[in-house]
Amino acid sequence: MSQTAVQIIAHGSRAAAEAAAEALDADVMLEGATYSILEEDEDRGIWRIDAFPTTDEESEGIQARLAEHPEVTVKVEVLADADWLAMSLSGLPPVKAGRFFVYGAHDQGLVPASAVALKIDAGAAFGTGHHGTTVGCLIAYDELLKRETFERVLDVGCGTGVLAIAAAKTGSRIAVGTDIDAPSVRIANENAKLNMAKARFVHASGLNDRMVRKDGPYDLVFANILAPPLVALSQDIKLALRIGGVAILSGLLRTQERRVTAAYLSKGFRLERRIHRDAWSALVLRRMG
Repeated sequence: MSQTAVQIIAHGSRAAAEAAAEALDADVMLEGATYSILEEDEDRGIWRIDAFPTTDEESEGIQARLAEHPEVTVKVEVLADADWLAMSLSGLPPVKAGRFFVYGAHDQGLVPASAVALKIDAGAAFGTGHHGTTVGCLIAYDELLKRETFERVLDVGCGTGVLAIAAAKTGSRIAVGTDIDAPSVRIANENAKLNMAKARFVHASGLNDRMVRKDGPYDLVFANILAPPLVALSQDIKLALRIGGVAILSGLLRTQERRVTAAYLSKGFRLERRIHRDAWSALVLRRMG
């Protein structure tokens, strides 16, 4: 772990910020790095990247990739010796995405009576529901639920478990999540209990794990990860789905849509919808054969 917790902040135009973010995604040594990209000042066209490295090596790697893009300005801020993640989450507003309402303990009294409430404790896992990728997945799922049901749902790279929990709370008989990060799996299972949702989460390195395969083929697969693993997993996700099943993919920038879409079209998928939130994209694809 890093001796000192830091936040790395980069500013630039949209094109510059997206190019820098793509460089972070392309570095295999930074596959698990946590960062966000969003528009900070619409009038001035300023975009911002926030990265939260967890080790000195990760911090050095992020700074090195950003330094290759002189169009963005980079600064590193030392975070106070406190639970900065919990503190930052306590200031986040709840999120409404279709029928879903994602909130933390501090917003318990704000849940609308008609919403599907998802109470999420992030801990050390990604996926509070505030990130544009998670919101895009929930919006895509909400739209699909208006015309079809999904008995068996798999969430690849589950993080906090928010997507599988959303499925379990909207009628899915089987909702399974998997992650390569053991603490995320623990947090996801705790969130399932917190939400009284019949979702289970397993620590697995891939979709061929016995604990993942035993409930397949699935009607729907969520994969909110990063563009490179989305491409690499295209065949495995196809095999995890029944014919006619749906994949909701996110974790990719709009500029990475073509690459990810091409990988799935070549495997017999049909693109049904794109959803954009900030610089991020969510793709809805259906397995046709």
